Amino acid sequence: MNDMSKGNFRTFDPAKEDGAEPPQPRGNSLRDRIRRSEQAQQPAPATSRSGYVHQPQAQPELEPPSASAQQEAPQEAAAPQQDHSPAPAQEQTERPAPQPSPREEAANAPVAAQAEKQPNPEDSPQQASDGDNAIQPIGVVLEIAGSGSQVAIDLQRLTECADDKDPSVAMAGQVGSQIKIRVGNSWLLASVRNQKRDRKAGSILANIDFLGEGVEEKLTGRLHGFRRGVTRYPVPGALVYPASTADLKQVYASDGRSAVTIGKVYPTKDIRAGIYVDAMLGKHFALLGSTGTGKSTSAALILHRICEAAPEGHIVMIDPHGEYASAFRQTGVILDVSNLQMPYWIMNFEEHCEVLLTSNGNDRQIDADILARCLLKARQKSRLAEQMGKITVDSPIPYLLSDLSNAIQDAMGKLDKATNSAPYMRIKNKLEELKTDPRYQFMFSGMLVADTMADFISKIFRMPAGGKPISIIDVSGVPSDITSTVVAVLSRLVFDFAIWGREEKTTPILLVCEEAHRYVPSEKNADGNSVGTILSRIAKEGRKYGISLGLITQRPSDLAEGVLSQCGTIISMRLNNDRDQDFVRAAMPEGARGFLDAIPALRNRECIICGEGVAIPIRVSFDNLEEVKRPASEDPSFVEMWSQSGGEEDIVQRTVQRWRSQG
Repeated sequence: MNDMSKGNFRTFDPAKEDGAEPPQPRGNSLRDRIRRSEQAQQPAPATSRSGYVHQPQAQPELEPPSASAQQEAPQEAAAPQQDHSPAPAQEQTERPAPQPSPREEAANAPVAAQAEKQPNPEDSPQQASDGDNAIQPIGVVLEIAGSGSQVAIDLQRLTECADDKDPSVAMAGQVGSQIKIRVGNSWLLASVRNQKRDRKAGSILANIDFLGEGVEEKLTGRLHGFRRGVTRYPVPGALVYPASTADLKQVYASDGRSAVTIGKVYPTKDIRAGIYVDAMLGKHFALLGSTGTGKSTSAALILHRICEAAPEGHIVMIDPHGEYASAFRQTGVILDVSNLQMPYWIMNFEEHCEVLLTSNGNDRQIDADILARCLLKARQKSRLAEQMGKITVDSPIPYLLSDLSNAIQDAMGKLDKATNSAPYMRIKNKLEELKTDPRYQFMFSGMLVADTMADFISKIFRMPAGGKPISIIDVSGVPSDITSTVVAVLSRLVFDFAIWGREEKTTPILLVCEEAHRYVPSEKNADGNSVGTILSRIAKEGRKYGISLGLITQRPSDLAEGVLSQCGTIISMRLNNDRDQDFVRAAMPEGARGFLDAIPALRNRECIICGEGVAIPIRVSFDNLEEVKRPASEDPSFVEMWSQSGGEEDIVQRTVQRWRSQG
């Protein structure tokens, strides 16, 4: 009896064998719900019970289109079986009469629909190009919420899709993949956030985040005209389909705005990942990643792409480790302590206090009052000050260091001074130290008293660019006690120049800060330096004045939360620390939560981009950068370097000589 039933099943003809139809909807109750969702019919229990019995044999008969052709063609194959079960054969001749029961009709409906669907791949352009897995549903919608929903995915359909040639279809239903839901004449794109198994139904329950929607092409059924946001939501019971590579090409295609390509969209092989430059720079961006994940090389890649797209741009990069000089020698200007020549008088009063005052508490306030009076007197002795009339202690007016020293000496000799001579001596001694220490010569030199402010700004901001739009400011040779002050001066110059240049033609400037957590620390690590204040102000107000801020850091949790929240585009590479992951998760938009779970599992030179710079959150594999454009940040090979010997004495001698010459 079992052999005969197997034979009947293999020669199954929907037109003849009504009794064998229940196993045709190969699958469990979820499969039946998927098949019958459009007709709003529930799967019959008899069909489900029979389906489980015949499911292993039904599967190979349904997948290839040739199998359906064989099922329709051979009428003789069923003839010998009519002696054994004549009833179905008679029903075939009486088919026009509505004799089958309602339960049998419900079971036959999806089977007949599939039998009609399978001979059509030659006629349908979508089926011919996308394959069966891309056009067949993988699940149904269970619940709907404002930003996402819950869907049920058929486990067997996931297994079938996993072998598909299209990598996007092969990833369908997995965490971080994209799926689509039909809503009227549109497709709603969503990202899978998580999965769990529903043991009762034998399916997979997944939470999804809505990304956007696009219009369905009439001929192919594909998605086009994608835009972010949702205007029309699906209803429970709507079918869920895989998103194919052809769909994702439409999603990630540029909408006409200026964009630069930086890599490939994961998991596809040929879809280029682009970033909208105006949107990314207009609302700031942050590049995050643990040490060793390729963060510096990725930053160099993005900046190189921007320089290629805008050869007359204005980019200032603060490089605390001297890594990027080798990457931008051909396309930028490298400035360090040997050629920076930053005039000391360009500092404002707060920055003067950071450099010249060494006291704390109440003594610091006393010292600050003395310095303010003496600094103003020194500035007023300048010829430029005489021409301008009224100036303040913050005015960038050149003055002589000797004038400041004399002003302090005169104030200390007055008999009506409010305190003893100790505060005056502290300031004067520190000033003499800065004048004589060779490490500070790039800033506190007697040769820097001339009015070179316009030339200095033109050199730093690349105005005009002259084909080299980026200036790399290497502060690795700056003494550590004034490094923050130097960065603060450069950052403030960018902000003040934008404010006082509002009446001129808008000239946007991009300020990129490497190791940003050192300069904009969180509240618990804040040390009160002016650099944190000015960078925070740029993050909050810079967009109004055409200033873009780019933050690069390996410890986002040590970064000021208010600054990171102002970054409209976040590029996150692998983060190994749980605290960093939670911090980034809180800063990213709701629709990217499914991607965030993959942050610890990212490979080197892979990232997740979300925010204003991309249409939807994407996972990107960065392009390889040419050797001459890479920063000097590669890890040394210990085994290779330690297996060689020779020349160590000369290396030590030269190192000591450079060490001593820098003080």
